[in-house]
Amino acid sequence: MAFRSLETLESWLAEYRAQGSAGAEAARVMVQDGDDGANTGLVTFRLDHASTVVFIQPATQDAGGWVATMEPREESVVLDAPGLLELSAELAAVSELCAFLEEKSRTYEGTDVA
Repeated sequence: MAFRSLETLESWLAEYRAQGSAGAEAARVMVQDGDDGANTGLVTFRLDHASTVVFIQPATQDAGGWVATMEPREESVVLDAPGLLELSAELAAVSELCAFLEEKSRTYEGTDVA
């Protein structure tokens, strides 16, 4: 099972923030309705330079791999070179957080009851 109870994700995100990772303040854990009332969470990351929210979650229920999904946009985003550089830094932070969550999932040694 993918390890993603609300409490587990909050503790992992706190650990990630404590490392001083760039962009960590843009990440949040939201309550997510799990199967049969399970206590699950969903990691979100706000992209300030694209006004978009990215959802980070396990690729599948049984996977250790995590994926990022960007919500659809209704309007175009137009950025100059400095804005693109800032957006690329935000996307790099999303990638770093996704890799961190994958590693935490792979090394998790307890039973996570969602």
